[in-house]
Formats: sequence, C-alpha cells, structure tokens
Amino acid sequence: MSGGHGAVEGSNRRVALLISVLALCLALSETLGKAAQTEAIGANVEAANQWAFFQARTIRATVLRTADEALALIPAGSSDAAVQAKRAEWARTIARWESEPATGEGRKELAEKAKAAQGARDLSLLRYHHYELASAAFQIGIVLASAEVITGIVALVFAGGFLGVAGAAMLGFGFFAPQVLPFLH
Repeated sequence: MSGGHGAVEGSNRRVALLISVLALCLALSETLGKAAQTEAIGANVEAANQWAFFQARTIRATVLRTADEALALIPAGSSDAAVQAKRAEWARTIARWESEPATGEGRKELAEKAKAAQGARDLSLLRYHHYELASAAFQIGIVLASAEVITGIVALVFAGGFLGVAGAAMLGFGFFAPQVLPFLH
C-alpha cells in the first residue's frame, strides 16, 4: 500500500512541476503582452502626432498657395518687385514644408515617420495578440493539470502539457515571427 502512495506522491510532484513551469511561462507571456500593448499605444500616439503635424503643414502650405494665387492676380505696377519677392519667398517656404530632410519636418518626412510608427504599432499589436493567446493556453493548461491532482484523470495532465507546448509556440511566434500566422492579422 505504501508503494501506491509513493507513486501518487511522485505523480503529484511532476504535476506540481508542470504547473510551476506553466505559471512561469504565463508570467513571461503576460509581461511580454503588457510591454507589447504599451509599445503599440506609444507608437499609435506617435503616428497620430506625425499625421497631425503633416496636416498642419498641409494647411499652412494651402494658405500660402492661396495667398500666392491672390497676389498673382494683382496687375503689374510699381510694387511688382515686392510682390514677386514675396511670391518667391512663399514658394521657397512651401518647397521646404514639402520636404525638409535636415530637420525631418517636411510633409514627405512626416508621412514617412507616421507610416513607420504605424508599422511599429501594427507589429506590437501582432505580438500582443500572440502573447494573449499564449497566456490563455498557459492558464487553461494550469487549470487542467490542477484538475488532474483532484480527479486522478491522467489525460488532464497531458492536455495541460499540450496546451503548455501550444502556449510556448505562440510565445515564440509572438517574439520571433509575429507576421507568420495569417489568422491573427
């Protein structure tokens, strides 16, 4: 009778070890998920800021173009040189606002920054979704393995272990290759 008790005790230790490993993986997945979520929010704010700056530049350039078109309608006269100088200044300003590589504040550069931030946001969201699925698999695996201790149904440990492996795979995909699984896009 003591031999049977020892086998149960050994089995419970293995189940406890599996639960501990699943809990550790769950903690890692939750931490990575929260980090990915925070990165996605930050990148989304950055993209919104860049697009707002882009729009402000567009509005300012439109105002200058409109003023330039109005000045072009003035008949030539004594102030023609001053008008032409102002129009040339506005043209340079509009060109600078269109592309300003030195500061990165031209519309072209702002659009590139905004698109890059959107790409970073999308990648972080992909990672986040993988980590969430991994967390769910680890949580269910913990529940199933814990249920085996109470019920003695060995299949529950195998199901819990399988979910742990599936969670680890999702964790790996999230970290190394979040774009690989098309159903999460």
